[in-house]
Amino acid sequence: MAGLEDLYREIILDHYRSPRNRGELTVPPAHRVEGFNPLCGDEVVVYLQVEDGVVTDLAISGQGCSISQASASMMSATVKNKPVEAARTLIRSFKAMMSIHEQSLGGDDADTKEEPVTVSPDDLGELAALQGVVKFPVRIKCATLSWNALAQGLDEIAAGVPSTS
Repeated sequence: MAGLEDLYREIILDHYRSPRNRGELTVPPAHRVEGFNPLCGDEVVVYLQVEDGVVTDLAISGQGCSISQASASMMSATVKNKPVEAARTLIRSFKAMMSIHEQSLGGDDADTKEEPVTVSPDDLGELAALQGVVKFPVRIKCATLSWNALAQGLDEIAAGVPSTS
């Protein structure tokens, strides 16, 4: 198992050192959403552009720990050019993987009205590298920060909420 943990650590460090889709998009047409974790100071800005039900462009900026920044990079690489519904499924799957610990404690995600999602790390590809975060409950919010911002952005776009620059 140590070999797999080493591989996962390398994937996380690679995304932290060489983040994918780093930068900004012009607002509008892109939609801008900020995420902030007051517990540790991590911050992320997600810029996303949705056309005809597809996330056609996505960029991230911000600063924070290796987990939050690697997760944002992995999220951007995974979601870009995917249909919005596929992005929403990925959000639910990733958050389900991250909430295993919280659900067992009756935490934040235990009260959700959505059906619980059963997720296999095999279905998440590189994102499975972040599954070890659940061993450190305080870091779960770091890993889900960009995913929550993405979900908020998709919700705002669907509701027609204008983006602020």
